[in-house]
Amino acid sequence: MKPIVTLTLNPAIDGAGEAETVRPTHKIRTRGDRYDPGGGGINVARVIAELGGAARPVYLAGGVTGEMFDALLAGRGLAGQRVPIAGHTRISLAVFERSTGLEYRFVPEGPAITPAEWLACLGVIDGLDFDWLVISGSRPPGLPDDCFVTLTRRAADRGARVVLDSSGPALAATLAAGGLALVKPSLGEFRSLTGRALADVDEVAEAARALVDSGRAGVVAVTMGHEGALLASREATLVRRPPPVPVQSATGAGDSFVGAMTLALAEARPVVQAFLLGMAAGSATVMSPGNDLSRRADVERLHAVLSAA
Repeated sequence: MKPIVTLTLNPAIDGAGEAETVRPTHKIRTRGDRYDPGGGGINVARVIAELGGAARPVYLAGGVTGEMFDALLAGRGLAGQRVPIAGHTRISLAVFERSTGLEYRFVPEGPAITPAEWLACLGVIDGLDFDWLVISGSRPPGLPDDCFVTLTRRAADRGARVVLDSSGPALAATLAAGGLALVKPSLGEFRSLTGRALADVDEVAEAARALVDSGRAGVVAVTMGHEGALLASREATLVRRPPPVPVQSATGAGDSFVGAMTLALAEARPVVQAFLLGMAAGSATVMSPGNDLSRRADVERLHAVLSAA
């Protein structure tokens, strides 16, 4: 199987730590600090590799923080391909407050991308050999709303399938153009996309099925936090609740879902089993603190539980 290419247009150095109490004005002393290469597509690639698959992350990075990002990614054993940009790669921070069990996440907007940098990114993607492309994460400033449409059409022209996990106008524009193999919005993103309250799971299922029936996406998976996830495809419509797990951090859970489900689809597993593997990976990530993602043993154990239910 060819490596799954993941594209991260707005990666981040993800910092994480914990503090007793988060208060305004005062210095917040943290401990247990760590830094990881992050951003949607980077996390997806990390999970694919953890589950035994091959991934090729492509990402835009620049400045001294871009160099640090390269080193962190190499330290994970991932052979990424960097598209150089002039702006500095952003640094995000997640702080777990021990006194309340709450997590605070600070996420910068990220650097603006120039037209020349965008063309260079398209050139890199055009030069790679792949059957699956995962576009995951936010659209950075400077890129048009239809930037994912361009990527999807170029991939389709070569017979590749595209997975999209993003939000806002770029998600809406790409779905309007159609041609996606899999789209994975969160419930909040799906509500914004449809302009509907989607007050119950039946309404979520109806809206997801409409996307599939229209041909705009082959598979729709809507993640709903502790309520579980919903699958809509030509083969099945399914709602499952997650297995009970100790909650540490939700950071990267959606990316883990996408990574595991995409790998299973690329391996030609049935769509329901791919969906359940995605749920297992998301739940396994919730069990991990900070920026830790799912571990293979946990994913396999939780997948067995979900498959047996």
